[in-house]
Amino acid sequence: MRQSQGVRFQSCSLAFTVAFLTSLPVFAQSEASEVAAVLSEEIHSPNVSLYQLKQYLLARVARPPAPASAEQWSAQAKRIREHLLNDVVFHGWPREWVASSPRFDEIGTIQTGKGYRIRKFRYEIVPGFQSTALLYEPEMLKPGMPAVLNVNGHVGAPGKAVEYKQKRCINFAKRGILALNLEWLGYGELFRRENQHWFGAHLDLAGANEIGLFYLAMRRGLDFLVSHPMVDGNRVGMTGLSGGGWQTIVLSSLDERVKVSVPVAGFSSLSSRIEARRYGDLGDVEQAASDFLVEQDFTHLVGLMAPRPTLLVYNAEDDCCFRAPLVRPLIYDAMRPLFRLYGKEAFLAWHENQNPGTHNYQKENRVQAYGFFSQHFQMPRIEGEIDSDDEILSQEELAAGLPEDNLTILGLARKLGQQISRAAMPSDPAGRKSWAERERPALREIVRYRPVRTARVWTLANTKSKEVETRSLLFDMDNGLCANALWLRAIGRPDNSPVTIVLHDGGKKAAAAEVSERVNRGEQVLAADLLLIGDAWRDIPAYEYAQLLHGLGERALGHMAAQLIEIGQWIRNRNGASSLRIEVTGMRSQVTSLVAAALAPGLFSELVVRDGIRSLSYLLEKPVEFSEAPELFCLDLFKKFDLDRLSELGGNTHVIVKSLVEPTK
Repeated sequence: MRQSQGVRFQSCSLAFTVAFLTSLPVFAQSEASEVAAVLSEEIHSPNVSLYQLKQYLLARVARPPAPASAEQWSAQAKRIREHLLNDVVFHGWPREWVASSPRFDEIGTIQTGKGYRIRKFRYEIVPGFQSTALLYEPEMLKPGMPAVLNVNGHVGAPGKAVEYKQKRCINFAKRGILALNLEWLGYGELFRRENQHWFGAHLDLAGANEIGLFYLAMRRGLDFLVSHPMVDGNRVGMTGLSGGGWQTIVLSSLDERVKVSVPVAGFSSLSSRIEARRYGDLGDVEQAASDFLVEQDFTHLVGLMAPRPTLLVYNAEDDCCFRAPLVRPLIYDAMRPLFRLYGKEAFLAWHENQNPGTHNYQKENRVQAYGFFSQHFQMPRIEGEIDSDDEILSQEELAAGLPEDNLTILGLARKLGQQISRAAMPSDPAGRKSWAERERPALREIVRYRPVRTARVWTLANTKSKEVETRSLLFDMDNGLCANALWLRAIGRPDNSPVTIVLHDGGKKAAAAEVSERVNRGEQVLAADLLLIGDAWRDIPAYEYAQLLHGLGERALGHMAAQLIEIGQWIRNRNGASSLRIEVTGMRSQVTSLVAAALAPGLFSELVVRDGIRSLSYLLEKPVEFSEAPELFCLDLFKKFDLDRLSELGGNTHVIVKSLVEPTK
């Protein structure tokens, strides 16, 4: 491994260092402030960047299924379920966790005296990580009763105690339907910073697809209900709002034990989400989990419900996400013919709420759900709601309590990260070379590397001033995505003089000092902004679009490394540069460059790192938010590789780490 750290050279004498620096030839007298002014000029508009990425994503969304027969769709649906569960949802999760029986411990009972009781439960999602649940149970129990699994959305601190959810569960219980009310990760009794959903990306990094945790958390509730001695397994339903609507369609479509489903304002086709002007439709990280949307869309999940009764409820002017008129064409209209194949077109129903029409599961929507469930549970149709305003309990009254040392999403990711074990790299040169040849394809697959080529390099502007010339370049890649850069050199320097590519996590405009220094040394410099970094992405939640790339089976890191490799090859082919090196500042640029050097050994002679990290474990330890470095949260990356291994895969690329950042203890 050819890696060195600047701190190792502090024993060099000051006199030697000064003598060495003063002996270097000076080819230009650029000032960092002047360079910064040119670096700050816009090359690629954020609006254009976003449009290009949206076009790229839309071209990869699966079209709605259109089977020729019910038999054909039933066979395809079976394959989709098996693939999503075995290859995606439970990717990296211990089999014993996935296959374990539900473990619900009763904590206490609230006797309401209103015809139902509330039983409090604590249950295990995975070992060391527990959640809570409430069972609204009619006072008079008898065998063969229907049941509904009620899941939370993004309801903030109240969690499972939110008023509209209590009213729904109370009404179910008073009508003779058992209602299980689950807490959700990040809300109610699980309201902790380390349970924020974006920490699911840290599970990906450690090698366990984040959706698996969310799936197990809700599936445990279904396991409990179907094993209840008084529940009729053929009359089990599920419903929820927002994130609860997302949970409802995911679990209902993949687990056929859910016989009736009512998701409310929780999902849309990925096409609708990308097209929407409002960023809120993009959802949390689990809602476009890595690889979950490869060859299937949420449209397909609705299709997986066929011929089971499904009521899709949306709001006309939703002030959060998924407005009814924008959602309907691809998840309702497009799926009616599929239900028709089974002779069950009426089993796919639609309700558009206009009062209040905002993001809600208020009375009008609840009454629609009561009617649909009762109809398909073969009960007298419920047409209204029993008033329960005076029966609403506080969050404290409904709390079941959790252990002080209960794991969190981030805590579980850290635990999985600490358990990672990798075989030692060979110590002899021949063995290391052979090891690298074996490991490089695995890295290529993890980052989903696909080579790109420059379709055109646009020269948009130039300057010539104070011994320095510049050109503003736009690299239009053949996949429709772009990178941009500023090329600089001292006037008169030959085309084949050494080239340094400069990358900075803050964008190229933040790299003025590094750029100025290299130009003054007589080098050509290409200060570049790759996909998702720099001014081309200002005011855009780029991390949310990185999430969509991951959901579609691609990796932002692979895209960025591919752009860097192509830019390097373009420089070599165009200039015949005597050497090509990279200087980076920040962990995003560091890891991207290490991956690029590993996938294209021999392309770069040297990689100099400032403000880098020692290990990908830094992302877990600090912790780094997903939004700060979305491309680094690459499924299985840390599980299979760390930075020392990436450095070794770079072959003759000499890695010099000048400064590091450390996690706060």
